[in-house]
Amino acid sequence: MKHVDLFTDGACSGNPGPGGYGTILRYNGNEKEMSDGEESTTNNRMELTAVIVGLAALKETCDVTVYSDSKYVVDAIQKGWARSWKKNGWRKADKKPALNADLWDKLLTLLDIHEVRFVWLKGHDGHPENERCDRLAVAAYQKFLQKP
Repeated sequence: MKHVDLFTDGACSGNPGPGGYGTILRYNGNEKEMSDGEESTTNNRMELTAVIVGLAALKETCDVTVYSDSKYVVDAIQKGWARSWKKNGWRKADKKPALNADLWDKLLTLLDIHEVRFVWLKGHDGHPENERCDRLAVAAYQKFLQKP
């Protein structure tokens, strides 16, 4: 199985507000960058979208290490919260609705296809790929700020 490193970040100007994501896929020394944004979204939605877009771009089942500075994403997967939310009809332990259920559902489907590990990175701490992803995400949402 091919091993892929996936670096991700999401950003927002306001929360909610214009947002963007940046994703870098690295396989065998080759890299692919992807980014886009939405006019009105949240930071957490962009963090999730970055991971989803990266995993969805893979054309075959892969062994993937996802690097993210989002505790929201990393903890929800590593601690099993997202799967519990789905099992409980997208309700959290406190019976309140889980936010971003549409994106969590897409992510969980992709996690069933690939062998995925999540690694949390401290954001804005000089990690080169995380910094690149942040720049991609910010550039993606800035196009919405420039509209008349």
